Amino acid sequence: MDLDLRKLRYFVAVADRLHFGRAADELHIAQPVLSRQIRALEQDLGTPLLTRDSHGVALTDAGRQLLTDAGPLLASAHAVRRRVTVAARGSRRITVGFRAGIAVAPAIRLFAARHPDVLVDVQRIEWDDQAPMLLDGRIDVGYVRLPMAEAGLRVAPLYAEPRVAVLPTGHKLAGREQITEADLTGEPLVWHMDTSTQPTRRPHPNAGYLVRGVDETLEHVAAGRGISFLARSATVFYSHPNISYVPVPDLASDQVCLAMAASHTSPVVDDFFTAAQTAAEITAECGNYEMWQLGGDAVSMK
Repeated sequence: MDLDLRKLRYFVAVADRLHFGRAADELHIAQPVLSRQIRALEQDLGTPLLTRDSHGVALTDAGRQLLTDAGPLLASAHAVRRRVTVAARGSRRITVGFRAGIAVAPAIRLFAARHPDVLVDVQRIEWDDQAPMLLDGRIDVGYVRLPMAEAGLRVAPLYAEPRVAVLPTGHKLAGREQITEADLTGEPLVWHMDTSTQPTRRPHPNAGYLVRGVDETLEHVAAGRGISFLARSATVFYSHPNISYVPVPDLASDQVCLAMAASHTSPVVDDFFTAAQTAAEITAECGNYEMWQLGGDAVSMK
């Protein structure tokens, strides 16, 4: 039995909203049609996915499992359609995603020497965009920061870089040359929703402000709502009059990697992947970390 992706998309719409009417409106179909499609999917799979009663709609155990598995499957199908369309048009363009503070210019220079006819687009991504944008084909290659969900991806390490504490300028530790993790124990932490990615093992109460990007983080910290941590490279690109960056040498390093969808079979994308690895290797040999971060001319073809 082949899984019908259209039925699966309908199921996800209902499962996300737990409401047939709202899901039908979102899908621009009639509610009875949607109900029939969900019943047909349940018959295909041989198990109930949703319970419906006077209290509303709820997922069964099988429904929860299908919802978990459906996201990557639908993203992969979308990526296939996108790549086939691009190939049919003969497009010579790739899109590279990057996290804040990571410069892609050295790799683009190396890649352009071999593929001067290929246009490289760049797009900023956030922590929660990394895997989804690679899996659904919105970006072809990503400069990512770990940890991230790696299922369905090819991930290769590039380098590790130190982190710094992000403090309001009036903080008692803001003027130090460096501090330790222990110095910050108990400080409210401004972080995004995935607390498992916090780089410190010291106890920090959640400041209650969930952020996606560096700009939001800096504004919350500047307002005195808590502290945060950033990779050192991000501080090169982001300054704020009410923020102080202080090195924390014993904090876990930030791991920068390259990633692409494991199913992506483009020789051009493979060549960019290789160019990015080569650029990082050259920089490591030169011992010029800051030049790498600033995208300077220290990186060239060998």
